[in-house]
Amino acid sequence: MTDLRLPGNQGISMRSPAGNALETAASPSRVSVPDFDAVYESQVDFVWRAVRRMGVRLADMDDVVQEVFVIVHRRLAEFEGRAQLKTWVFKILVHVVRHYWRAHQRRPGDRAAEDPAEIHALAADHEDGPAATLERVEALRVLDRLLAELDEDKREVFVLAEIEQMTAVQIAEIVEANVNTVASRLRAARQEFEKAMLRFRAHELRRQP
Repeated sequence: MTDLRLPGNQGISMRSPAGNALETAASPSRVSVPDFDAVYESQVDFVWRAVRRMGVRLADMDDVVQEVFVIVHRRLAEFEGRAQLKTWVFKILVHVVRHYWRAHQRRPGDRAAEDPAEIHALAADHEDGPAATLERVEALRVLDRLLAELDEDKREVFVLAEIEQMTAVQIAEIVEANVNTVASRLRAARQEFEKAMLRFRAHELRRQP
């Protein structure tokens, strides 16, 4: 994975419509600014995993993850500690991924599911042996196919709730919706996911000799 650390005092010239849209005119009270390297180390695995589950194509993941951390670096001075750091980073991530889909005119799930680079990355992260690694890769491929059947709003809340184990309040803050809306989206997402799972299982049964 590309090392995205940025020197603490280095100016960031990289700007994008997604990053500019996230700039705010607020002037928060002065608090201790988190160290970027520490934030990167604690959040990069989570960001990489979440970007993948959000359906970003493998070929684009480095660019999307880098964009997330460029914005994190630019906005660290705004972090006031009112929310958990992970929640704050995820809110940035969601905005970046939404912009990615708009810019590329793609839908979640339009990604290379059979790229061998992903297998090697997973094998490096897990030392359970080749059989267990291949089983995990296949499970992730199935998960991606099922998640691809959800629209953007439902996919977001499903990933946040079911995979990242966030609360409804945290999700509402991230997706900028009220808790009732989040609950409604999540309920619909779970129903659609179950139907997709049933269709997948029926298809697999038909394929068996």
